[in-house]
Amino acid sequence: MKRTLAALTLAATAASALATGIASAADPIVIKFSHVVAENTPKGLAANKFKELVAERLGDKVVVEVYPNSQLFGDDNVLEAMQLGDVQLAAPALSKFSRYTDQLALYDLPFLFEDLDAVDRFQQSDKGQAMLDSMKKKGLIGLGYLHNGMKQLSSSKPLRVPDDAKGLKFRIMASPVLEAQFEALDAAPLKKPFSEVFTLLQTKAIDGQENTWSNIYSKKFFEVQPYITETNHGLLDYMVVTSTEFWTGLPDDVRAGVKGALDEAVAYGNKIAREKDIEDRQAIIDSKRSEVIELTPEQRAQWVQIMKPVWKTFEKEIGPELIDAAYAANQK
Repeated sequence: MKRTLAALTLAATAASALATGIASAADPIVIKFSHVVAENTPKGLAANKFKELVAERLGDKVVVEVYPNSQLFGDDNVLEAMQLGDVQLAAPALSKFSRYTDQLALYDLPFLFEDLDAVDRFQQSDKGQAMLDSMKKKGLIGLGYLHNGMKQLSSSKPLRVPDDAKGLKFRIMASPVLEAQFEALDAAPLKKPFSEVFTLLQTKAIDGQENTWSNIYSKKFFEVQPYITETNHGLLDYMVVTSTEFWTGLPDDVRAGVKGALDEAVAYGNKIAREKDIEDRQAIIDSKRSEVIELTPEQRAQWVQIMKPVWKTFEKEIGPELIDAAYAANQK
């Protein structure tokens, strides 16, 4: 009797394990995509497009969950969460990777790129593509570059020449290059999370910030900043990134399908970035909540003269040949 019961128990356990194994094998791969901006921004729209494309092409094999507006993680902790397996995709600003590689600090250098066309030419070059793998040894793989746009300066007072920024407090992302950029202006850079910027501006805890037209509009910074100077002094781009462990652990067909969907979503997001750059700038002007200041060539030259020496400060860490290649991309 005891032997019979033992045999039945063993059979039931085996059947249960088999059923669990079958269920596990059928479970979809979940990709949590965390980002910090609104859904109506280029990055937000690209993330949602990626979710749609994966659902269309991979069906029940893969489920993408998108978490905008820092709902899951902020850019300051998402990479650690990724390495722990708590999130599979993110698209932090390139400034956020300074703890993992010096190379990507290139994109923070002020007045390096004249426009997004120059950025595209460099990022699609061999050197630009190689930078996607610059963090592989740290367990992170870049899958593509996502544009937001060129950065402008907003402030509680009009900024026309560099002296106007002297003594003002500006929010920055955690980046030694951005810190040096504002120190060159004799301004005070303060590292603060993106999710806190509106409140900091509203309460006058800071005087200004740098951002793209898209972010200034979607996060309503223009409602609490009376002046925006159109400097186009820097680039705000993102790198879509995943963990090496997650990416290499995907089945080959799934990895290829996910990458194809992502490439298409990134191209879509980059197209939107260019369109929204124009639309959101005009929307801010039409609101009459903030005055957009256009610099004269002479005024712009002063900003370049003050900020460009920052290149030399970081030349050794980034690599002079990389800086030269990026600057050369301005030539059509």
